[in-house]
Amino acid sequence: MPVRRLLLAPLEIVDRLRGRHDPLLPPRWLRYVGPGDFRAIGDEFAGHLVELAGLRPDHAVLDIGCGVGRMAIPLTRILGPEGRYDGIDVVPAGIRWCRRHVQPLHPGFRFHLADLRNARYNPGGASDASGYRFPFDDGAFDGVLLASVLTHLAPDVVDQYLAEVARLLKPGGRCLVSVFLLDDFARERIRAGATAERFVHEHDGDHFRTARPDDPDDIVAFDQLWLMERIADRSLDLIGPIHHGAWTGRVGTLSYQDIVVLERPLVTTR
Repeated sequence: MPVRRLLLAPLEIVDRLRGRHDPLLPPRWLRYVGPGDFRAIGDEFAGHLVELAGLRPDHAVLDIGCGVGRMAIPLTRILGPEGRYDGIDVVPAGIRWCRRHVQPLHPGFRFHLADLRNARYNPGGASDASGYRFPFDDGAFDGVLLASVLTHLAPDVVDQYLAEVARLLKPGGRCLVSVFLLDDFARERIRAGATAERFVHEHDGDHFRTARPDDPDDIVAFDQLWLMERIADRSLDLIGPIHHGAWTGRVGTLSYQDIVVLERPLVTTR
């Protein structure tokens, strides 16, 4: 983070001199959540939450991997006084910024640090993610967001997070997930070298693939059938179609990553 601040501070100064500074946007060096336009991606996923997951102004929302408020900022314009937002992340600097700059202006928004070990963002974390229980009551949320979170997790952690989503959702509540899925089309495009992400390193019978063997959590793709089985095992239902993303070269997509919407059924029969 200190190196990023040194490199990006001049651009931040230029923004201020040109009157382009927005106090509800974090400084450039804190926007560690990936490439792309910070505001545009937040607005995109806020729209997906409304259109695909049925988000309403009075809903309670959990943003897992909230980063430095990329989703919280647009959701301040969607959630009303009866609504509630909880964001949780492993990066202390991101949580500190949100607590200082978003939470005071929006009392219904709260930010929590998950002190989990992460080689890149929180190497000194106290707990392992594979057994993590999120600090919220059962059935506390109408909606859960996992935007570009499973794309950095090992399979055992993915399974744990899905179990927690099932616990945390109210009956009828929905979870929006962005992920990289390996189906026949994606695998063929990877073999042809025609995808934006190079998932060429196979693991565990090709249930998942990574792009960098020296940093397996950098970016991860999961076999589509394997992930659907894990979702069903956690008594979650897939709602609507799988919205495949543009990363494989597909056209007419909703987003760069693949998107799935899950629902905790009103009555669990499994």
